[in-house]
Amino acid sequence: MKIAATLALGAALAGLAGSAAARDISKDGLTVQDVVAWLQDKGMKADVKTADDGTKYVDTALDGVGFQVYQYDCNGDRCGSLQFAAGFTTKGAWGPGTLNDWNRANRWGRAYSDKVNDPWVEMDCDLTPGGTWEELDDEFATWRTTFRHFRDYIHW
Repeated sequence: MKIAATLALGAALAGLAGSAAARDISKDGLTVQDVVAWLQDKGMKADVKTADDGTKYVDTALDGVGFQVYQYDCNGDRCGSLQFAAGFTTKGAWGPGTLNDWNRANRWGRAYSDKVNDPWVEMDCDLTPGGTWEELDDEFATWRTTFRHFRDYIHW
């Protein structure tokens, strides 16, 4: 009787583990269209844009404030890492000292000022080898928190 109960419990747990299995991202990473579909599945707008150097990126927004998703470590049209990035036009209000203070106090994301002292925040996300969609969702949750915290920091 104990053996049968143990086997039944083991089978039930194995079934639960199988249904909770992570969904793998392609070993070669994501295409720009994969990124668009992933964001749209989250109910976000996602438009493919082309940079001056010809590379594609995704333009999107959180809470009505725009940010971009850039792809790196590419092999053909698949890329092994993403970068979330947001720049804020502040008419040069943010120099490196204040943004360095933010960097010292915040683990995720990095801030800097551009050539005209406007603030930027970025966060990298490595997807290969072995990345999963669930891991990407978790990284995005970290970006969302970092993005909102940075906006509060610069009073945007």
